[in-house]
Amino acid sequence: MGKKLKQWLKQDKFENLDQEVLLNLLVTSYFLRSKHEAVMSKYGLTMPQYNVLRILNGIYPEGHPRFEIISRMIEPAPDVTRIIDNLIKDKLVERYNSSTDKRLSMTRITEKGIKLLNQVHPEVKVLGKYISSALTNIEKKTLSEILEKIYEEQVE
Repeated sequence: MGKKLKQWLKQDKFENLDQEVLLNLLVTSYFLRSKHEAVMSKYGLTMPQYNVLRILNGIYPEGHPRFEIISRMIEPAPDVTRIIDNLIKDKLVERYNSSTDKRLSMTRITEKGIKLLNQVHPEVKVLGKYISSALTNIEKKTLSEILEKIYEEQVE
């Protein structure tokens, strides 16, 4: 095991299997993230901005308050207000007051944001080839179940 990981890290051995698995997860995460970031940068987006747009697209035409967006993010961002402000500046999202609680600021995706997501989506979908070409459906299901075991205690 670990032949490709050893090549990637130019390392002959690992302290133990736990270290090898952790390093493999980190390398895989880096590899997939760098591919996603390359696509996002072509459209002037960051990964957190893309994540916010996808979250808001999922509830369109409604919106979410900031705390709800944060709770749904892949990597919750402490600077989500700044992320939203930048998306507002680019007219990809808009802010409005809740109809039930005027103190609550809501954010929703705009038509321009939806159009951008529709442009980005085919290229993001192609990124799935790194998984689909390497794994069978049974392996994908098994991998997903295994990965969830690692963080399941963190999910409320």
